[in-house]
Amino acid sequence: QTPVLQTNNGPSLTGLTTIAAHLVKQANKEYLLGSTAEEKAIVQQWLEYRVTRVDGHPSKEDIRTLLKDLNSYLEDKVYLTGYNFTLADILLYYGLHRFIVDLTVQEKEKYLNVSRWFCHIQHYPGIRQHLSSVVFIKNRLYTNSH
Repeated sequence: QTPVLQTNNGPSLTGLTTIAAHLVKQANKEYLLGSTAEEKAIVQQWLEYRVTRVDGHPSKEDIRTLLKDLNSYLEDKVYLTGYNFTLADILLYYGLHRFIVDLTVQEKEKYLNVSRWFCHIQHYPGIRQHLSSVVFIKNRLYTNSH
């Protein structure tokens, strides 16, 4: 189901990323869309990723691939654009919540970079809202080596 926003003084807006970008601009928080041309492009890339890869009904295998790819991507990053919190982090957090909440402790450890990023975003002021808090263990219980 595609979201629609009826504005007071213009046409209705359709689509998650279109509506989210509009609301960010209305709130005068355009820094959330990226501060450089490269950062803006990265934000758009992740917003598109959210709509094309995360939304809908991905299979368990699709989710594992998505988490594996995201885990590699986040290895040297605090946020999706690197060091700046953006709309991409917010919308991907909301999109992934339904999958992350069901991960086992071992899966959370397997996707350690995703877990770190997700935990950080859920504690960002005003982000989690009505969603349940996902618990992450601070210390690893075991290592993968034997």
